[in-house]
Amino acid sequence: MSQSANTSLPKPTLAALARLVIGVGAAVALLGWVLPLVTRTTWREIIAVLADVPTGALIACFALALAFLGSYAFVLRASLPGLTIPRALILNTAGTAVSKLFPGGGAVGLAATFAICRTWGFPMRAISTSAVVTGVWNTLTRVALPVLAMGLLVISDLALPAMLRKAAVGAAVSGVIILAIFVGILASGKVARAVGQLIDAALAPWLAKRGKSGRVAAAMADTRAQIIERVRAAWHWLTLGMIAFFATQLGIFLIALDVVGISIDFSAAFAAFAIGRLLTAVGITPGGVGITETGTAAALVALGANPAHSAAAVVLMSIFTNIIELPLGVLAWIAWSLDRSKSTNSTRSEPASAEDATASQGLLTRARARDDDPEGESRADRDR
Repeated sequence: MSQSANTSLPKPTLAALARLVIGVGAAVALLGWVLPLVTRTTWREIIAVLADVPTGALIACFALALAFLGSYAFVLRASLPGLTIPRALILNTAGTAVSKLFPGGGAVGLAATFAICRTWGFPMRAISTSAVVTGVWNTLTRVALPVLAMGLLVISDLALPAMLRKAAVGAAVSGVIILAIFVGILASGKVARAVGQLIDAALAPWLAKRGKSGRVAAAMADTRAQIIERVRAAWHWLTLGMIAFFATQLGIFLIALDVVGISIDFSAAFAAFAIGRLLTAVGITPGGVGITETGTAAALVALGANPAHSAAAVVLMSIFTNIIELPLGVLAWIAWSLDRSKSTNSTRSEPASAEDATASQGLLTRARARDDDPEGESRADRDR
């Protein structure tokens, strides 16, 4: 496999470019028109509030931004054995920047993640395992936030806005579905292959041009045992990393509320934060930009915050949790391009060695045997 085959970004299609234009246009409309409308303010007033933010608060927000990026680097490291923290930081920021800047969004970010990891010599099945495990942990944590927020509001006797009730119900349903899919992957080889086929379909525009169609589905079936092993070995690190990831973002949000003069109960602030984090998963705009800010500001206003100050707070929050990832992502791509060690590892074929091939075949054979004879699998587990 040549280095160029691994390091080149997928070429955008006309449909992907159209989706990018629509997404960026929607983000501009939401930020430029809908956000001021919802908060009954103007961008001149928002900028005036932001101009008075003290330097110390900006430094604190920047430090917390680096902390939440570092927290997710620990999640990536836990999901992909052999990945160092510096490389995990590169992988996280570069993949995020690509997903926000390039047509195709998350699919391109996922393709870039696979490509970067391959140049570092990681086998396809290990990358697939990491993608599934981190995706599940990220999403389950994100959808759990509104449910937790609703519980805090109930305990504090504050009124529950209709938006939060709907978000909590939607999050709970989404969480159950995602958890069911993940458990299905662990329990059944057929479900694992089906999920892999869905990922293949998402990456099809790029993988097909390189003659790699269907590789994720095959890797998923092959790596089911690895997924189980990763979860058993690293579930606590994955969980702690995700808690730190969102806790540091919450810190940025609380600082933003304080410096613009919003004083509300912690449970109300957490509820607005939870809605915003859930909305980042909405893929209509790049990174959920516009949707996240408008939804969070609307939640703050519904919970009693000053409308104009709410708009300024969410913009400040977005600068340090969204926009800052773009220049850092560019730096990450530069660091990856200057990584000389990838030039030797990127020529590794898949599987990487005869030993890898034997192990891969063994895992696949055992997975198929367990699917055909579930009782035999139970007996084997008891014997071990």
